[in-house]
Amino acid sequence: MKKNVFITGGIGQDGQILIILLKKKKINLTILYKGKKPKNKKGINYIKNNLSNKKQIDLIFKKIKPDIVLHLAANNPSFIENNYKVFFKENFSATKNIFDSTFQANKKARFIFCSSSQIFKKKIGVVNENSKTMARTDYTRFRIKSDLLMLKYKKKEKINYTNAILFNHDSIFRNTKFILPRLVSAIIKKDYAFLKDIIKANIYADFSHAEDICRGLCKIMFGKSNYDKLILSSGKSTSVNNIIKHIIKKNKLDLNIDLNKSVSRKTLVGNNEIARKKLKWLPKKNVFVAAEEIYQFTINK
Repeated sequence: MKKNVFITGGIGQDGQILIILLKKKKINLTILYKGKKPKNKKGINYIKNNLSNKKQIDLIFKKIKPDIVLHLAANNPSFIENNYKVFFKENFSATKNIFDSTFQANKKARFIFCSSSQIFKKKIGVVNENSKTMARTDYTRFRIKSDLLMLKYKKKEKINYTNAILFNHDSIFRNTKFILPRLVSAIIKKDYAFLKDIIKANIYADFSHAEDICRGLCKIMFGKSNYDKLILSSGKSTSVNNIIKHIIKKNKLDLNIDLNKSVSRKTLVGNNEIARKKLKWLPKKNVFVAAEEIYQFTINK
């Protein structure tokens, strides 16, 4: 019998990649989305819904009993937004609703909650699944509080729940407000002011190709493991300046910028050893491949 798989927030970067990765699997795939209706793809059921409306979710799950639910949907606000605190209530309520509805419909379902590297107390150094967390913002408070709530229920009811902690990951589907699409656009437009600011900032982070992260999510979705937490990351620090240098060199671009003054600095890195060993997950690409794909995609639009 085909499994009923639901993905919330399925029209974002990760959802679009997962649709591609899952197309060969014999499943009934439903994408729960909010906002503008996406273009229908063969074999996929799209349902527009508001996760703040639990009755609506219950009706959906009554019609199609969930076997696997991947919860990607969340508002990720910037610090300049005036209603930043509203996001905690909205995100937490939506997550609780989809979680509760899943197990009310099917106690044997598998639920995967996607969290963020922003939850960790440390800002520099290596973290693992047991590292301490800290709610610095209402957004990270939502992530941490949601996970604690679901872990408490997991312990009590013995359900199948995993918190997938995702580090930075990019692809051609990445929202253009994020750093890699923005720097690619700046390179193409020769926006020297922006590029000089980025180079001066000397940014380092744990960057991955989004397809690698999504392959890891597939392993969690369809595997037999029931870990409380799993980190999906590159496991190493990468310089944004080196990414810029890679794009310029790869495409033989003539840009009047100085990239030779970058100084190595420490950042937060995710230890992905458990995911590698227990899921047999091995990243096949890297952020440099993602950056080149974004560059080619952008110039050919």
